[in-house]
Amino acid sequence: MSEKSTTRSPLSAGRAIALVARREFDVQVRKKSFLISNAIVLLVIVGGIVAFSIFSGGSDSEDRTPLGLVGDQSLSQTLTAVGDQLGAPVEVREIGSADEARTQVTDGDVDVALVPGTGGAYTAVTEDTVDGTLKAVIDSAVAAQAQNDTLTGLGVDPATVTSATSAATVTVEAVDPPDPAQGQRLALSFIAVILLYAQIITFGMYVAMGVVEEKSSRVVELLLSTVRPLQLLWGKVIGIGVVGLVQLTAYGAAGLIAGTATGTLTVTGTAVSVFVSTIGWFVLGFAFFAVLYAAGGSMVSRQEDVNSTTMPLLIVILAMFFAAFSSIDDPGATLPTVLSWIPPFSAILMPLRIAAGVADPIQIVGTIVLMIVATLVLAVVAAKIYQRSILRIGRTVSWKEALGRA
Repeated sequence: MSEKSTTRSPLSAGRAIALVARREFDVQVRKKSFLISNAIVLLVIVGGIVAFSIFSGGSDSEDRTPLGLVGDQSLSQTLTAVGDQLGAPVEVREIGSADEARTQVTDGDVDVALVPGTGGAYTAVTEDTVDGTLKAVIDSAVAAQAQNDTLTGLGVDPATVTSATSAATVTVEAVDPPDPAQGQRLALSFIAVILLYAQIITFGMYVAMGVVEEKSSRVVELLLSTVRPLQLLWGKVIGIGVVGLVQLTAYGAAGLIAGTATGTLTVTGTAVSVFVSTIGWFVLGFAFFAVLYAAGGSMVSRQEDVNSTTMPLLIVILAMFFAAFSSIDDPGATLPTVLSWIPPFSAILMPLRIAAGVADPIQIVGTIVLMIVATLVLAVVAAKIYQRSILRIGRTVSWKEALGRA
């Protein structure tokens, strides 16, 4: 056998990173705790949306105020029409007598019962008092009915009068009309902030803990006999990042499908754009912090010491979260607008601004470019720290040593 055939060719950088990434991905997704916890979260997401759609919904009759009417039911149609017009729909129920009306009010079967008097007047029987809006509906309906009866008695068709006066209406022109989807936009913004915050912290710590575990068990020495430190670093970041991306995609897809199917989510286009932007900004935000978490993990040899080197990262992430949370009501304000240009605040504020519809394309592209540049610069620094610290086993490497030239 020739020397050429027995010589083992070194792994290329791309293949080495891919092998490490695949290993990290397999290790994470095959954990029973990972599979069980994600199954539970998905069930909670879907079940919560379905439950919300059931308990917040209801038939039209359930939303209408039960109103009893004694005797002639000619007023029934007018009551229903006026109630719908005033935004206080009623369900009119026929009642046989005044005594029965009082009994149904006492039993809670109807909120108010109308008992006819003389000259078109009615007595409203109620338990204690009549709601102001319902009183307006009753007064308007009784007045309209009396007017129609008077016109009919004079030989005038009420429909003719209504047709002649229908054009005399007031049209409201709003300078700044309210957004009918504002409530759902705010909900989507809040969900995007929470998911990004949780995912970046969770999977950033996975990177740091994985680095420490390999270092404390000296597995890293075996791995570095095959791959280079930077290849190990990027493989770990990419592998764990893909796990986080898959998890986030599953959560978002489950929520989007369940919300659309149940009718809870009606702004589908906005929801899809928020979903896509959240995925994209997670990739950028995770890459920004993951290399730093890896560097922080490489500086210690025990998992109990990880917090000492990663605490500054947690403080920054918390600052990002509070900045985003305080901006949910007004993401177009000056502060969130300015902060969204500053990495890494962009990773959590831009999805919020996109969901609110206040981010223009120039800002979206500009913040993405700045985030990528900042991530690449920090990656160089983090890689140097990782290289200098990963093989120093048994003690905590100081920031001075990690960043120094020696």
